This record gives sequence, structure tokens and C-alpha cells, in this order.
Amino acid sequence: ILDIRGKQLKLETAADVAPFTTDVDPTKLTAIHLGGNSIGVEAAKAFGQFLETADVLQLADLADIFTGRTIEEIPAAIQALLDPLSHKTSLREINLNDNAFGERVVPFLTPFLESNHSIRVLRLNNNGLGPAGGKKIAEAVRKSAPTDGSRSNLEVVICGRNRLEDPGATAWAKAFEAHKTLTEVQMPQNGIRMDGVEALGRGLVACSELQIVNFQDNAFIDVEMDEEGRKAVRAWGEALKTSWPKLRFLDLSDCMLSNGEGEVPPLLEAFNDPNTKSLQNLQELRLQNNNLDAQSYEVLAQAVTKLTNLKRLDLQDNDDVEDNEHLDDIAEHLKAHGG
Repeated sequence: ILDIRGKQLKLETAADVAPFTTDVDPTKLTAIHLGGNSIGVEAAKAFGQFLETADVLQLADLADIFTGRTIEEIPAAIQALLDPLSHKTSLREINLNDNAFGERVVPFLTPFLESNHSIRVLRLNNNGLGPAGGKKIAEAVRKSAPTDGSRSNLEVVICGRNRLEDPGATAWAKAFEAHKTLTEVQMPQNGIRMDGVEALGRGLVACSELQIVNFQDNAFIDVEMDEEGRKAVRAWGEALKTSWPKLRFLDLSDCMLSNGEGEVPPLLEAFNDPNTKSLQNLQELRLQNNNLDAQSYEVLAQAVTKLTNLKRLDLQDNDDVEDNEHLDDIAEHLKAHGG
């Protein structure tokens, strides 16, 4: 393992890199951690050359490696680091979190994402992709899916805080539909609204192995719209009923699930629907700040009697939370479940 995480180094040249690579045999390297340092183009090329023979590498942690770098430096540097990894069949995880790529860097990411079919974990959190960049990244991930009927290796996608909005979300929905093997999807704080949320709900229906889903702080409804504005909530409700039998964790906090006028979101009705087959493994449900009120709590109080593995239900910052008998019932049931 080569690990220089958090040293706050500013590496400019091959000579700067040499002290960290000279005594490491790249043919035996299983993980490289470069995060928390600032890596220039020539230094990136030196690391890239080092990685060319790293044929058993499983983890490439390249998070937060461009602090203080210009938009002119980053494309060449990321290309130098990723090109040697493009066809590494041993690679299982790539972490590119907290790098300010923006859309301009995306063309230097997509060849790697299209060509490496071995990755199981893809971390792209807080990269400033925007709608257009997020769409191109998602399309590259979709293209990496097998077309011969074989099983995809991709299991985890983390792509939060990227301002994907509806165009990016719709493209990711198609990528998820192509990679049916996903067990974890986290896309919080992306400015996604109803059309994008609906598309994601429908795309994820194909992913029957999902265990962890986090879509915190994206808008499921528009309180000013008519029933058409509830289509995303309905799509997710249908998905919850039948599609994710292994689901353990669901975070839909800050998602505007209700208009706050006594409306019980169809998504919540799914938890209490007698035909729901796929929620028996649910352990944690987060529904904070969603304009829920007493009517929704009544539905949830009935649902927790059936969700016997549910140990935590977060309802903070909703309405009517003081002295509500249904919330008391929920707390009792969660306690009985070991929560």
C-alpha cells in the first residue's frame, strides 16, 4: 500500500514523487492513497508511470488531489493518473471525491469510465459536474455495462453534491438500468426535481439487489403543481412495493414528499400496502423535513408493525411532532425491534 493521505504536500515534479515510490514495488501494490495533497501535471505523470505495472491494484484513492490547481492543469493531471488504470482488471474501487472537475474535465474522465469494466465502487462526490457534465459521465458509465448478457461488476455509485439536476439524473437512470447489479446508490444534494426523480425511480427498478439508497435533498414534488406533480412520488412508491427486497437503508430527507396540507405521499402508502413484498429487511428510514403531518404518522405507525427489522425512523423537522400518539406508537415498535 502506498499511502500519503492528508499530508498536505504540494507535489510538482517527478523528483517530488520519487521519495514516496522508490521503495514500493508497483507489481505488488494493492492500494494507493493520494488524497489531501496537491498534485501537479508532472507529478501526476510520475505517479501514472509508476502505476503502469501495478497489475494487482484494487483501490485507487484520488480524492481531493487538486487543491490550488488551475483548470488548465487538472485535465492533463487526471489523464496521466487514469490512463494507466483504464484496463486494470484488478481494480475494484476508484475514489475521485472532492476534486473540482467541472464539465471541462469530463472528457478526460469518460474514456476511463467507458473502458474499465472491473470497477465495483465508483465515488464521484462533490466534483462540480453540473447537468451537462453529469450527463456525459452517466453515459460513459452506461456504455461500460456488458452487452453480452454477462453480469456487471459495478455495485456502488456515489455521486452527490454535483448539481446534476434533471438532465444528469435522467442519464444516470439509464446507467442504473444497464447495471442491474447495484447494491448502493447515493445521490444527495443534486438539485434534481420531479422529472429526474421519476426517471431515477423507474431506472432503479431494474436493480433488485439494492441495499442502500440515499437521495437526500432532491425535490420529489412541486407544491404548486397539480396531480401530475406527484408522478415521482408515485413512481418511487411502486418501486418500493416490489423492486428492492434487500433494501436496508433509505434516506429521503429534505425531499419535499408532501405539500404539508394533510397529504399522505403515495410513497409512504407503499410501506403500509398489503401487497408490498420488498421491505422486510429495511432497518433505517430517514424522512426528515418533508412536510409530513399526523395523517402520515398514522400510516407509518401501521407500517412499522409489519417492518419488523426497522430500528430507526427519522422524522425530525416535520409538522405536528409534539404530543402525537402515532409517534409514540412508532417509538414503542422501534424499541421492540431493538432500535
